[in-house]
Amino acid sequence: MSNWNQLLAPQGKPLTPTELAVGFVAAITDQGLIALTGEDSAGFLHNQLTNDVEHLGLDDVRLAGYCTPKGRLQATFLLWRSEEAIFLQLPREIQPALQKRLSMFVLRAKTKLADATDAPATQVLLGLGGGMAEAVLQTWFEPLPEKPYSKVEHALGTLLRVADAFGAPRYLWLTSADIAATVAPVLADKLNVGGNEAWRLAEIHAGVPQIGAATQEQFVPQMINYELLGGVNFKKGCYPGQEIVARSQYLGKLKRRTALVRIADASAAAGAEVFAESDPSQPCGMVVNAAPNGLGGVDALVEMKLDALEQGTAQAGTVRLGAADGVALEFLPMPYVLDKLDV
Repeated sequence: MSNWNQLLAPQGKPLTPTELAVGFVAAITDQGLIALTGEDSAGFLHNQLTNDVEHLGLDDVRLAGYCTPKGRLQATFLLWRSEEAIFLQLPREIQPALQKRLSMFVLRAKTKLADATDAPATQVLLGLGGGMAEAVLQTWFEPLPEKPYSKVEHALGTLLRVADAFGAPRYLWLTSADIAATVAPVLADKLNVGGNEAWRLAEIHAGVPQIGAATQEQFVPQMINYELLGGVNFKKGCYPGQEIVARSQYLGKLKRRTALVRIADASAAAGAEVFAESDPSQPCGMVVNAAPNGLGGVDALVEMKLDALEQGTAQAGTVRLGAADGVALEFLPMPYVLDKLDV
C-alpha cells in the first residue's frame, strides 16, 4: 500500500460520530470543482448566486446557492478564489449539467468555466476534523486558517477551514497526488480513516446541507437554514430567484426549517419524505442529506414544517420516515440556533 488512495481507503464499517470527534481524515471523491477565469468572473457569479462574490477576498471561503427563477436551489457551492481563478465546489453528480447551465449565461462576460476536478493542483481532496486534526495539520501548515470559512495558500496546497463540528475545526485540503502520497502515511497513522460517507456525516453534524440530484429544486435557501450559515446575502443585487428568497425572508410565508436527526434505518437517503403523526395524509418534510453513522442507521439533515419540528423535538416518535407509521426520527441538538423565522 504505497499510494495515497490505498493508504487512505476506508476500512471496515463507517466511522461513528464519536470516531469523527476524536479525529479523522477522509479521502473525498464525490465532489467536483469548477474554475472560472477571466476579468469578469466575479461580476458574472455575483449576478448568478445568492452570496456576494464581488467582495470575496483571497482569504475568504463562502457558501452560495444557485436558484431557479422561482427561488428553488439547483445547487449549493463552497466558493473561494485564488490569484488566477474563482472555484465552485459541488457534487460531481450534478456538476456537468450545472456547469453547462451557468455557461449559457456568460454571454459577453469575459469569463470561462472549466472542470478543475482533476487538475494537478486540486486532484486530491482530503477532509479533516475532530479533536486531533489541528495538531496533525500543524505538521505541515503554519499558520492554519484562523476561523471558519477562511483559507491559506501553501506550497503543499490550498487549505480551507469550513464549519466546525463536534466542537473542533474542520478542514478541506486540496493538493496534488504526489503530495498526498507523501502525507498519507502520517494522516493514516494519526487519524481515523474514512471516505465520502465520513465527510458527509461530519457535514451533517455541522448542520451544513448540500443539494444533490435527489433534492434539486426542492428548497428555498431558508428551508435548509442556508442564510443562518452565511450562504445568502440580502444586501447584494439581483440574481435568479432573488425576489422569492427576499420575500420569504421578510414576509415569512414558508414556515420550514432543517433539523439534525438520527434514523435507525440504513436505507434512509436524500429525497425521502417524512411524515408527522398529527397529519399522516401528507409529508411534512424531506431528507436533505443522510450518511451512515456506524451504528446501523443514518444521521441526517431533514427539512420539515416548523410545527412538525417542534413536535418532534418535544415528543419522541412524532415524526417518521416514509409514512406516519415508519421508523421514528430521533432529534439531535443542532450546532447553531434555529430562530423562529417563518420560512
